[in-house]
Order: sequence, then structure tokens, then C-alpha cells
Amino acid sequence: MTACAETCDTAVETDKPAWTAVFAVTLGVFALITAEFLPASLLTPMAASLGVTEGMAGQTVTVTAAIALVTSLLISVLTRNTDRRVVLLSFSVLLVASNLLVAFAPTLALVLLGRVLLGIAIGGFWTMSAAVAMRLVPEAMVPRALSIIFSGVSVATVAAAPLGSYFGHLIGWRNVFLIATIIGVLAFFWQLVVLPKMAPTGTARMGTLVEVMKRPVMRAGMISVLLVFTGHFAFFTYLRPFLEVVTGVGVNGLSVILLGFGVANFIGTSLAGFILERSLRMTLLLMPLAMGVIALALVALGRAPIADALLVALWGMAFGAVPVAWTTWITKTVPDEAESGGGLIVAAVQFAITLGAAAGGLVFDHSGASGVFVGSGAVLLVATAMIFVSLRDRSEAGVPVASEA
Repeated sequence: MTACAETCDTAVETDKPAWTAVFAVTLGVFALITAEFLPASLLTPMAASLGVTEGMAGQTVTVTAAIALVTSLLISVLTRNTDRRVVLLSFSVLLVASNLLVAFAPTLALVLLGRVLLGIAIGGFWTMSAAVAMRLVPEAMVPRALSIIFSGVSVATVAAAPLGSYFGHLIGWRNVFLIATIIGVLAFFWQLVVLPKMAPTGTARMGTLVEVMKRPVMRAGMISVLLVFTGHFAFFTYLRPFLEVVTGVGVNGLSVILLGFGVANFIGTSLAGFILERSLRMTLLLMPLAMGVIALALVALGRAPIADALLVALWGMAFGAVPVAWTTWITKTVPDEAESGGGLIVAAVQFAITLGAAAGGLVFDHSGASGVFVGSGAVLLVATAMIFVSLRDRSEAGVPVASEA
């Protein structure tokens, strides 16, 4: 989920759509998102191999998100004089270097260094992907190109966690990162061959982000986004330890449950457009409410593998609609600055990943996975209440929900 953080109204440089380039960018996004969330499915063996707690190993997610947050805000300004083709290729090189460093790192410190490189690549590549798509195809075909690029995230969501868990058991977690390296290498060479030169526009500036953020409706929305995604990523980062320790499933059961989560998430994303056409307001409200209730229900049920598997799948389906809903909210809330608003959403989500993983790690080391899930559910219910109050106040003030959600 993203919107370009640089100028999105740049004229297309060719009348012929460069679909091979679009698919090359999609593979890059898939490789990045896969690498970002592999630790969530490999947390236990990584911690054991590196001689650290699972809470400490969870910080491999934290550091990546923290660096991606900073990069997403600065990358367009810092690279405004550089050919976008060169910039994208550089991110793919960082992706490959990151995975190699993690795969061979003997200590947590070196793993974290590798994840810093990944954070730079994710924050930059993901933030620029929409703007680049607008340079690769004619204006009328931009929605189709963006849907293809976004599918890389959905496929990574479905595949990364279950396959990471399964192959981590068979060949070891380090070899899983070597496989991710191969995908990154393929993405680099494909992009090297098919990406055209894309001259920089040199118009990006930080002031626009500040101006958009000063709008009251935007501030309330960003706090809500932060709470919702923090609750989700605290849950998702420590899902494997919960399933292993509390639910009591083995590796095969874990892989099946994570696959169910991914498939349900893909379904939720696919159905989001249909749901949003009927009510953006109810989608913004009901999805975090459902997720919060599910988190608390998982803790209450305890050792109930079948019920837990169903609840995890329902969580995945509910969350699938969340990024689409908040992206839609941005287009209706700040239509005059949708690109800058989208850039702020990217930063908020990355900060939420940082906060969710970091706070989750502290809670996990103190209260275990059940404590993390209770905290996650509480944060999501607070987010639901805040969204409800915000929407109600706006409605009572006579502001149409359709225009400002």
C-alpha cells in the first residue's frame, strides 16, 4: 500500500505501455515485501541460532520498518536529480546485499545491519513504485499498472509466511534468505534489461508533507492509521510463537495456519473494493473492531487449534481490506494532495510496524505471546473508538462522510 511521494502528474514518456517493465517492478515489490516479513515466520529458529530471545529477534522487523519510515519521507528529495531507473536498480542491489548479509551473519548485530539495508530499499522502492508506474504506461492504463504492482504485495503476503516457515524447517532459516536473494537477483537483472531511462523531475519538497499534515482531519486519520497498523503488526510479528506455545501446533500445522492467513488476506483485499463501494465509513470501523475482538478471542480460547486457525484466517481477511480502505480515505480526504497524503500513509505504516514489533517484543519477553495479543486487541479497540468518534463528530458538523470519511 502506497502512493507516490514524488510528483505523480509527470507526463508519460511513451505512448506504448511498457508492461514488461511494470512486471519487473512488481517482482521487485514482491521480493522486498517477502524479505521484510520473513522473520515473522522464522522468529523461533533465528533466535535460537543467534543465541537471543525471540523478543530480541523480533527487532529485525523493527529496524527495517524504522529505516523504511525515514527513507519513505526523504527519498524523493534526496534523489530528485537522479535517473529513476538508476535509483530503482540501486534499491534492488541493496535488497540482494541485505539478504546475503542476513544469511551469513553470525551475530544479531550483523543481521540488524542487513535489515537496515533492506529498510532503505523498501522505503525507497515502495514509495516510488506508483510514480514510476505513471512513467511506464499511458495515463488511461495507470490503474491497471498499479493493480499489477500491488498484486506483488498480495502474493508476498500469501507466500512469504507459510513458505518461510515450511522451508525454514526443511533447509534452515539461513537458506530461506538465500532463496530470497535469488529472487532479488532475478528482479535486478529483469529491471536492468527492461526499465527505460526516467529523467528526474526535481520538484519534490518536504514542505507539502507538513502542509497536509497540519489539516485537522488528516491528523486524526493518521493517529487512527498508526493505532490500527500497530495493533496488526504486534499480532502478526508474534503469531508464530503464539501458535507454537499457546495453541500447541507443530511445524506442519503452523505452515497450514499461516497459509490460511495469507489466502484469507488475499481474499479480503480482493473483496475490499466491493465493500468500500457500499460504505467506506463502516469498513473503516468494522475491520479494526473485528481484529480486536479476534485477538482477545484467541487468548480466551487457548489451546484450540481448529478454532484458532479459523480466527487467524478471519483476521487475515479483515486486515486485507484495511490498506485499501485507508488509501481510499486519503483520496477522499485530501484529493488535492493525494500523493503527499499517500506518502504520509507509507510513513505511518512503517512507524506502526516499528512500534508494533518493538512494543510487542517488550511485552513478549515479560508476558509471553498471550500478553502481546491482549495488548494488540486493546490497541485495535481504542482505534475503533477513535475512528467512531471522529466520524460521528464530522457527521454532526455536517461534513459529508463521503468526502472526508
